[in-house]
Parts: sequence; structure tokens; C-alpha cells
Amino acid sequence: MKPFSQGPRSVRVSVKAVIISKGQVLLVRNRDEKGDWYILPGGGQAHGETVEQALQRECTEEIGTGVVMGRLLFVRDYIAARHEFCATDGDAHQIELMFKCSLPRGSTPKMGESPDSYQDGIAWLPLEALTRHRLYPSALRTLLAKPLPKGAVYLGDVN
Repeated sequence: MKPFSQGPRSVRVSVKAVIISKGQVLLVRNRDEKGDWYILPGGGQAHGETVEQALQRECTEEIGTGVVMGRLLFVRDYIAARHEFCATDGDAHQIELMFKCSLPRGSTPKMGESPDSYQDGIAWLPLEALTRHRLYPSALRTLLAKPLPKGAVYLGDVN
């Protein structure tokens, strides 16, 4: 049996927090030459971390607080070579696990102390206004505007 490859052709696991409160979703705000774009807080799981540990670490880095992790909502394949970021991220393949989460009592999200280089801040965006923003994956713009699914939903390779 061959050992699992950790090279550039491996599949990365990424965990994301879906935090909805008062009709708004908490997002990480990023900026590029086209303006602001948004993603769910979270990121890659490191070797030796559980999914929950990775989610806590990533949220603390990006939104300045851990989260109360709930149930799995969405699973997404992201194969970059098939999407708009293929020129800069073409070899990337990741599986994203998106969990319903809440903020710990008394916590106030803010830009974390170890944000990603393109992170510009955080934002609470109204669910009904998501179609007017660059949100990735873009499938979330309509999915989050509806009642959340009762069980986990596989989204496929969407952008």
C-alpha cells in the first residue's frame, strides 16, 4: 500500500463556519483589484488536527473568536482548474465542510490577529442582499437566503 501523498496533487480539507444571526451572515471580507469579496470564516485542516480544532483555530485567526460548532450543512468540492481562479490557484483541490455555528456567549467578532493576507476585515451581510455581493462559493448567495436544510447537502464542484 502506498502512503497518502501530501504533495501538490493532494486533496486539502477545509472547514467553514456558517454563522447567522438576526437575518445576517458573518463573513470574512477580502479585497482585490475588482473590490470587496466575501467568504465564510474558516480554512485548512492541519495534520493532526480534528475538524473541530481546525475550525476553532481558523475562526480565531480570522474573526477573533472561536465558535460553537453545530451540525454539518454543506459539503463542497472545489477543483480550482474548473473555476475563475484557475490562473492563480489551478492545482488546488479541496473538500469544504461547512458547519452551522454560533458565537460563544459574550464574544464580539472582529478581525483576528492572524488573518489571511487578502483579508480586509469582517462583515455582517443581510441574507436577502447576498446576491448583490461577490460571495464564494457563489452558490451560497441563494442557499443561505432560504431556510437551512435539515440534513447535510453535497453541493458538488460549485463556485
